Amino acid sequence: MRSKYTVPLKTIVQEMHLEALHLSSNYDTALLTMADVNRPAMQLTGFYNYFDPKRIQVIGRVESTYLDTLSHEARLEAFDRFMTYDIAALVICHGVTPFPECLEMAEKHDRNVFYTKQDTSDFQARVIFLLHNYLAPRLTTHGVLVDVYGEGLLLMGDSGIGKSETALELIKRGHRLVADDAVEIKLIGEDSLLGTAPEIIRYYMELRGIGVINVRHIYGVGAVKPSASIDLVVKMENWVDGKAYDRLGLVSETEDILGVKVPLVTIPVTPGRNLAVILELAAMNNRQKKMGYNAAEMLAAEHDYAIDNNMF
Repeated sequence: MRSKYTVPLKTIVQEMHLEALHLSSNYDTALLTMADVNRPAMQLTGFYNYFDPKRIQVIGRVESTYLDTLSHEARLEAFDRFMTYDIAALVICHGVTPFPECLEMAEKHDRNVFYTKQDTSDFQARVIFLLHNYLAPRLTTHGVLVDVYGEGLLLMGDSGIGKSETALELIKRGHRLVADDAVEIKLIGEDSLLGTAPEIIRYYMELRGIGVINVRHIYGVGAVKPSASIDLVVKMENWVDGKAYDRLGLVSETEDILGVKVPLVTIPVTPGRNLAVILELAAMNNRQKKMGYNAAEMLAAEHDYAIDNNMF
């Protein structure tokens, strides 16, 4: 499936440390739109009924062993037919010696061909992960993302509610800032969300009355983190007298982000509440729930047992 996002082919080549054997005339502007790769063993035999040239094509030992059985003319024909398609790029893995016929047809059809000594399976796994990250569905939302005890907390709420101030207190308590004000969220896989900050404002915070600060420069590299998973959404809102707030935690709420249901807690804000301590507790409690322990459900079960056995 094609993504509506793109990544420059040059970026993948640089990050995967590929050696260029032949570069097309449009290499500098070539874009990738597919997160999958293809091993063209069937195509090299002449079967093209199900073939997407927009995927990165990978040749390893299996394909090279087959090509070794062909005559020079047959290999030339196979690569000529293959390169007729507008392939995104061809990568020869496992240190396999590139076939002269391949490079000849790459020059004829103006195709990108690269070389790597990496194991074919390892290369595929790494490049697929890389492509999924670059081409993942995403959105940008207003909020603050902090890493608290390894849990990614997305703080949301109206402007001026105290999200940045709470994050600053968490930083002073040893936790790490990922993003302030704008959070870019990517869907990685089917149910994992990864949050980061837009490059231009990464590690900056805006504090009313103070202005903009650079958290990394003031508190050090240990106070920031480039990205974090979105494990819990914390909705901060002004305390409303008379409103019923969950006191036991038996009601499980979620926030839908890119189709993923993320646990949600609503924290009422009022003068005197230590929000940093509360959020530390929320992070630890969320981790306990993921590990199978829910204190509210345990209390309710013990209470029901005591009633059933006339223990009151």
